[in-house]
Amino acid sequence: MNTLQARIEAHIDTLSTFTATPGQGTTRLTYSQEDKLARNYIKEKMKQYGLEVREDGLGNIFGKLAGTLQDAPSVLIGSHFDSVPNGGSYDGPAGVVAGLEVAALFAEHNLKPTYPLELIALVEEEGSRFGGGLMGSRGITGLITDNEFKALRDQNGITTTEAMTEIGLNPSLPKKREPNTIKAYLELHIEQGPILEATQFPIGVVETIVGLTQFEITVEGQAGHAGTTPMDRRADALVTAAQMIAQLPSLAIAEGEGTVITTGRLTVFPNGANVIPKKTVFTVDIRSGKEEHIQHVINKLNMLIDSYSTNDIKITAVQQLYMQPKVMNPEIVSLFKQTSEQLAIEYCSINSGAGHDAMVFADVTAVGMLFIPSKNGLSHCPEEWSDSSDIARAVEILYETAKKLTETNGG
Repeated sequence: MNTLQARIEAHIDTLSTFTATPGQGTTRLTYSQEDKLARNYIKEKMKQYGLEVREDGLGNIFGKLAGTLQDAPSVLIGSHFDSVPNGGSYDGPAGVVAGLEVAALFAEHNLKPTYPLELIALVEEEGSRFGGGLMGSRGITGLITDNEFKALRDQNGITTTEAMTEIGLNPSLPKKREPNTIKAYLELHIEQGPILEATQFPIGVVETIVGLTQFEITVEGQAGHAGTTPMDRRADALVTAAQMIAQLPSLAIAEGEGTVITTGRLTVFPNGANVIPKKTVFTVDIRSGKEEHIQHVINKLNMLIDSYSTNDIKITAVQQLYMQPKVMNPEIVSLFKQTSEQLAIEYCSINSGAGHDAMVFADVTAVGMLFIPSKNGLSHCPEEWSDSSDIARAVEILYETAKKLTETNGG
């Protein structure tokens, strides 16, 4: 194992200890104490590698290596560091670690870029605490206003600003970043699927990212006694929700071409064993490589909601996120491929079935994304694992690409 690979493993292993569920995967929710521990580690390493560190009003972390060209836009490189509940150690952190090691290589070779190199560690990509997902990148690009950000609450009613303040962050700092301060955005991520492992390619050069939308559906009925309320007098919110959820897969299957739909979270109120549920809240996640399929499924979802709405059952749907399918920048895609060939690293072109911060930045700057294999195609679970040697290969590609984009000589 070489020095680069050993450092990568040390980073991943350390970050994996910052979890609320030791022994049961990584649970690192945004603005939690685990978030605080992880961000302190990331900031410490950024400073160690000679970067100027700051945080914005969302809690995103930036580590900047200044360029020789005054007021020049930065080449951003990084990913997110939050997790899903009981997730893995690589989804997000692998990209942050790759960015750290690119910065380390710049420092080791004493390189001075013309355009600044800026490492970025993003918050709330998963949406596990405040819903919707991609919050850090959407805030940077202005897709979330300050008022919308302040209105967000977690399942316990805690606001974003309250949670930020609790771990010593300053929500009054600027959130949106002007697009002219960003020259490009590069991101490494685990594939989260089986293709690279099956085809035995260590690197996937992402061509497109799937479009996605997420809804929160609320079904409201009437609570009642489980033993004394006749079946024909009930307005059971959970039964209605279950009947709707059971029909959702058919909406995606009818569209075909890789369209998928998922109910990932369901909450029942008052959640008593002998109480008829008064309210049920569940999420619906719709994804497709073609926007027309997403729109078709949304229309069918609305029709399904209407068909179950009665005088006794009220159903509302709130769209929390909508992202169109995104094509990666052709010049960066080409640069990734050329660099891989020069380094004799095998690669293949691949499309992403998962959403990423890269798709948000694609609206405001040139974006490129690399994938590395996921063991058994698993992700969002404790078994999630990727080989540090594949991360090291990706770091080499990102390092050479970053030198070109920042117009750095030597190294």
